[in-house]
Amino acid sequence: MAEKFSHEKILQNLAEIRENVKAAAESAGRSESDVKILAATKTVDAETINFAIASGVKYIGENRVQELLEKYDKLDRDNVEIHFIGRLQTNKVKYIIDKVKMIHSVDSLRLAKEIDRQAKKHSLVMDVLVEINVAGEESKGGVGFDEDAICEMLCEISKLENVRVVGLMTIPPICENDANINELDDSSKKVYKNGKYFEKISKLFIDISDKKLDNIYMYELSMGMSDDYESAVAHGATYVRLGRSIFGDR
Repeated sequence: MAEKFSHEKILQNLAEIRENVKAAAESAGRSESDVKILAATKTVDAETINFAIASGVKYIGENRVQELLEKYDKLDRDNVEIHFIGRLQTNKVKYIIDKVKMIHSVDSLRLAKEIDRQAKKHSLVMDVLVEINVAGEESKGGVGFDEDAICEMLCEISKLENVRVVGLMTIPPICENDANINELDDSSKKVYKNGKYFEKISKLFIDISDKKLDNIYMYELSMGMSDDYESAVAHGATYVRLGRSIFGDR
């Protein structure tokens, strides 16, 4: 596990993040309540996660199935929603299907069908987000950015009884500096932005919503991480996935 921040530092980080989210949301004409802060807990120990939960974190996201299973019984599950946010292999779905509230990383019809099959065994309906590979990066998962192909896949997923698509997720390329970064006097105030990618996904999100596809619900948009979450909020994110900015470097 990574070296953890002190409890005091985590509290400071959370307070700063909440202030930043509020400011970014209000600047975009949104409400702070529109944005959910999800703590990305890869390599973070259960004790530290539970402290974050006690400090007001209501959503956590795990990237790896095995790590989630190792922590699961130690987590304060009564006071938090557990989401899965990493790449998910079809043969691992059965291990987490009854342990998470939402899967952010559905990148194929095959995976959606397996989630449906496993969810049916537990008599539950799993909320999922379709992951979009916004920049077409070969190193990342996600459906390619082709609206017609995405809508075709969504229509197929909509036929599944135990899966409910509630929105989209994306992981843009490594953050690029804001164009005006050199104008800042204090380098510690650098803000990294991926606005062009977030804008692209936000438009896709709205376009799909406007199509009113049967059994497809577009109300969650998961995008933005520690370096670019303020820009993501400005472009409509409803979930921001924050790890390092809460818990420190991994």
